[in-house]
Amino acid sequence: MTEAGTEGRGIRVAIAGTGGIAGICHIPALQGEAHRAEVVAAMDVDAGRVKTFCDEHDIPAAFTDLDRMLDEVRPDLVHVCTPPVAHAEQVVACLRAGAWVLCEKPPCLSLAEYDRITAAEGADGSGGPYAAIVYQHRFGSGARRMRELMAGGELGRPLVAQCVTAWYRDHAYFEVPWRGRWDTEGGGPTLGHGIHQIDLMLSLLGEWSEVRAMAGRLDRDVQTEDVSMAMVRFGSGAMASVVNSVLSPREESYLRFDLTDATVELRHLYGYRDADWSYTPAPHVAAARAAAWTAPARAGGADVPSSHGAQLTALLDCLERGERPPTSGAGGRQTLEFVTGLYKSALTGRPVSRGELVPGDPFYRRLHGDTPGWAPEVGP
Repeated sequence: MTEAGTEGRGIRVAIAGTGGIAGICHIPALQGEAHRAEVVAAMDVDAGRVKTFCDEHDIPAAFTDLDRMLDEVRPDLVHVCTPPVAHAEQVVACLRAGAWVLCEKPPCLSLAEYDRITAAEGADGSGGPYAAIVYQHRFGSGARRMRELMAGGELGRPLVAQCVTAWYRDHAYFEVPWRGRWDTEGGGPTLGHGIHQIDLMLSLLGEWSEVRAMAGRLDRDVQTEDVSMAMVRFGSGAMASVVNSVLSPREESYLRFDLTDATVELRHLYGYRDADWSYTPAPHVAAARAAAWTAPARAGGADVPSSHGAQLTALLDCLERGERPPTSGAGGRQTLEFVTGLYKSALTGRPVSRGELVPGDPFYRRLHGDTPGWAPEVGP
């Protein structure tokens, strides 16, 4: 047997939560890995919905109880696609049952919950199980190419960045009972929408050191914010601006990185291809050098879109080797830690340093930090 325990048979996969994201993103990703991964069960608290889902996707076993599914099916990997409030408890249950996890974003409702998840994982070098968070934008070939160029010093030193998630969610979107509430969704567009671009920015620029932010409830009927803005300083000295909105009729996801030798831009909405990245050399950079930055794509190199499929391929590779996936443990925590710092700064009106987000800080336990005017009022 391999360390992950799958030699001689396919990787047995189960899905927890059969709402929209499971069918739209996770099933196609799993179909792309059908040569080594088989969906053997699905679970949802809605019996009718899980039966319909299993019938539609030829999944042999339907459950309405996670513990029962874990006990009877013994999956190698569980895709957790439930609302955010359920993530921590369900991910920990899967890990304790010996299953690896791919958990939808946001990973959970607080750093305290995330650290519970990490504590339930296997130790590094143990072969798992591990819980990876869905941060699929790290895994497209465009991001991989830029990461390699930065690591090789080809683009120079990062100086300035912009990270914009300008999306639109109408009033009806927030009529779903668990949306827009701290206790069930955990946060607003900063946590649930902008987290995609934030994670990609952090994966390229490294550790942040300080954040100054604002948040507002400008139009939607929510407990959380519907817009936030932040200024960020990184450990390298680079600085960035971050915008998260669900109030923007012309939707766009935009990242810009200004380095000493180039400006790199990414424009897309919910997923990118290589053509969505552009490189502008600084005046002192020779044309031949700049041409090499995008040569692999022009020469027919693999154009891998950012997608659940790209991340699942990397995760299954890790599972087969018994290695920790890059968006688990500390690799997944950095993004939630940044989001926590942004909320703390926005709700307290002061700059936040990374090192202060520790147990005992109210924002470590809840992203509203019990802040008056933001935390839900407690009745008598």
